[in-house]
Amino acid sequence: MKRTMADTAHQTICVIIAAKNAADTIGVAIQSALNEAHVSEVVVVDDGSTDGTAAVARETDDGSGRLTVVSFEKNRGPSAARNHAIAISSAPLIAILDADDFFFPGRFAPMLAEEGWDLIADNIAFIYEPSEIPHPERFEARAKTMSLTEFVEGNISKRGVKRGETGFLKPVIRRNFLEAHGLRYKEEMRLGEDYDFYVRALAKGARYKVIEHCGYGAVVRQDSLSGRHRTEDLRKFYEADEAILADPALSREARAVIARHRDHIRDRYELRAFLDVKSQSGKLAAIRRLLARPQVLPAVATGIFLDKLDLLRARSSKAPAEPVRMRYLLPGIPAVQK
Repeated sequence: MKRTMADTAHQTICVIIAAKNAADTIGVAIQSALNEAHVSEVVVVDDGSTDGTAAVARETDDGSGRLTVVSFEKNRGPSAARNHAIAISSAPLIAILDADDFFFPGRFAPMLAEEGWDLIADNIAFIYEPSEIPHPERFEARAKTMSLTEFVEGNISKRGVKRGETGFLKPVIRRNFLEAHGLRYKEEMRLGEDYDFYVRALAKGARYKVIEHCGYGAVVRQDSLSGRHRTEDLRKFYEADEAILADPALSREARAVIARHRDHIRDRYELRAFLDVKSQSGKLAAIRRLLARPQVLPAVATGIFLDKLDLLRARSSKAPAEPVRMRYLLPGIPAVQK
């Protein structure tokens, strides 16, 4: 069921931006949020930046009184920054915006027109050439409900397929659901914190809807934080799944898919840990580690084989791939032009 414009007028949104060394992009992110009529608060948490991120953020203030900029003296990670922003804000709806991304104009109206949700997300456009940002294609705002099983299944990445995990989605979240269940980001996590947050919400019964309409622009950068995760971050990621699996209320189907995701991340951790030992202490030390833990041998051997296979395929490619300017996370039906 759809809401009317009158019904959605009171649904104001706090946009939360955790930022570290984002002086080059934070202005565009903030401006795109302030341009949205439903946004009553924009909270920027400068997470220990050294490049003037906070100063640039304050310069973007439009004088409406909606922008708040706070700074951490030391870097505490995106989860701590988001939790702090949630604590000092009050709007009934919360939207996460990464500091190098932006909203396309009119992002929120199609989502707020929907009923029956605790989290609602829209399509994402991955942008590879941010100097020439195209307008997104207009898709129908068809909505579907995403179950816990579907969400987790969509986060098990596959080789040879462009990254399209459902964990990339940036839903609008009802504050009253978070408060009712005491949900916050796990501050020890610096990888997969969004996935963990949404899975715990779904395990608490959150109603998660997704529409095909595209309102979020994600700039693809080679030096993104998620592309530079540490081995320790992978360990904390799969341990977060283990913590969720400890919930006796999980259904058998949910338990099975979360276990598969945990194993997927743990295999990545074991390969990275092996390569770390090899790099720091030599091949013999790495082999001794494997012999002491033979249960991880299949994950390490498979990972090494597939990495080498990917490298061989890349070297044997005859022609460079056609450059992609933009792609969508979700497929969609183009809207009929009126």
